[in-house]
Amino acid sequence: MISARPAQSQPPVSDEPMQLPATSSVEIERKWAVAELPCLVTVPGEAIRQGYTSITKEGVEVRVRQRGQQYFQTIKGDGELIRSEVEFPLEREQFDVLWPRTEGRRVEKTRYAVPYDGATIEVDVYHGALQGLVVAEVEFSSLQDAEQFVPPAWFGREVTSDKRYKNKNLAVEGLPLEE
Repeated sequence: MISARPAQSQPPVSDEPMQLPATSSVEIERKWAVAELPCLVTVPGEAIRQGYTSITKEGVEVRVRQRGQQYFQTIKGDGELIRSEVEFPLEREQFDVLWPRTEGRRVEKTRYAVPYDGATIEVDVYHGALQGLVVAEVEFSSLQDAEQFVPPAWFGREVTSDKRYKNKNLAVEGLPLEE
């Protein structure tokens, strides 16, 4: 015998955009190999560990990251100054499932957020196999801002276009050999 079930009500239709748990953006970022580390005593640092679950030959990367007690999965496109980025928050349990899949493709660092001339400089001090490497990164809201940025003298050599300094390559290849 077939029993009739009551009709289920449909959710209301809305013109509001659907809220997704991910952020999608274009990243505009310049990077330098720091020549002289500034004093970071008064700047709080945050431990970061990240590993790569996938790196394609086209340069697309999929990574998981623990930043303090927050967890993320990020997909980044290939590129130098400008590239796409989609980031999803993860639960600790999800991160713990994915982390073993990054074996041999990991970086550990402490990140310091240094205010400078209306921008924030992210200074990454690497640990483990990358001990001794210090990189400064600055993200910009426009290409014009990126092009007009004048870095402080302690930044050292710009490595934005040097693929050896991308975290995915540092995770796989290790410290860049100087030319």
